[in-house]
Amino acid sequence: MLSKDTVFAALQRISLPDGGDLVANDMIRALSVDGGKVKFVIEAPSAEIARQMSGIVRAAEGVVRDLPGVEDVSVVLTAHDAAPKPKQPPQLKVGGHPTPQTGPMRPAGVARILAIASGKGGVGKSTVSSNLAVALAKQGRRVGLLDADIYGPSQPRMMGASGRPASPDGKTIEPLHAHGVTLMSIGFMVDEAKAVVWRGPMLMGALQQMLGQVAWGELDVLLVDLPPGTGDVQLTLCQKSELSGALVVSTPQDVALIDARKAIDMFATLKTPVLGLIENMSSFTCPTCGTEHHIFGHGGVAAEAEKMGVPLLAQLPIDLETRLSGDAGTPVAAGDGPMAESYARLAEGLIRGGLA
Repeated sequence: MLSKDTVFAALQRISLPDGGDLVANDMIRALSVDGGKVKFVIEAPSAEIARQMSGIVRAAEGVVRDLPGVEDVSVVLTAHDAAPKPKQPPQLKVGGHPTPQTGPMRPAGVARILAIASGKGGVGKSTVSSNLAVALAKQGRRVGLLDADIYGPSQPRMMGASGRPASPDGKTIEPLHAHGVTLMSIGFMVDEAKAVVWRGPMLMGALQQMLGQVAWGELDVLLVDLPPGTGDVQLTLCQKSELSGALVVSTPQDVALIDARKAIDMFATLKTPVLGLIENMSSFTCPTCGTEHHIFGHGGVAAEAEKMGVPLLAQLPIDLETRLSGDAGTPVAAGDGPMAESYARLAEGLIRGGLA
């Protein structure tokens, strides 16, 4: 009867150049006998030795084929130290329903979280966020910037950062760094030209991931650039994180202030303190004649701050360099000049007030 023992006995007759045989040197693997069909693997100690064993493989196949009852022989030669296949990095899925929490969270090592909000789009909230982050970093603070505008992430462009964040285990997310700021945005995870078409639960899940799974490290302050309005992301941030407070950005005109008041009311409803207002696009200075113009009106944000009893933290003018710098990926606060000084004063005021 044809059996494994019979095959092993035949293979013992194949001597190796350095002594011993295939069986004694433990080079036979996966031997199977199925009726008259015999299969086995010869495993060489190294790829180099395997390249010299073609004659031994033919001899092994021959002695087995000559056994009574053998109809077919299949021999595979492999090497013990053959180069392993490259390990694929863990796949990190972003978005999805949020997971249950026992209470509001604050990432380990993060001292405080400040939301930067606006009631409507187009008031320069993201520009203020990126420049404030850089200005605080220049003051020696350890600063993180989370771009929570899931549908319209702009911080990758404004901060001049690109590349997909690494994930060593498929769960922890390694943030990027630019201009002294630790940075995370959904814009790093999706193609810049692709729209993010998600319902509310996926937005909330993505925000929870970027807060809780990102390795933020030790930070004095984490700035969260919120989307405009009073929707799911704002609600999630206020209810699911230990938010220290919010800064509200508005332009002076009435139509912007109407929506800014709604944002302020939202924070009051969610028991999140508004720490101050920032008036953006406050004025325009003509580069030719030096005359100051209040294109969007004057004093509206200051009056609202006085009415609320909160500080007016800054009045930032319209400035061409600010726009050009943001488009180029180097926030104006990273350099020198009047606008950099304006953001430096804003940062200094927050630090003096213990807010950053």
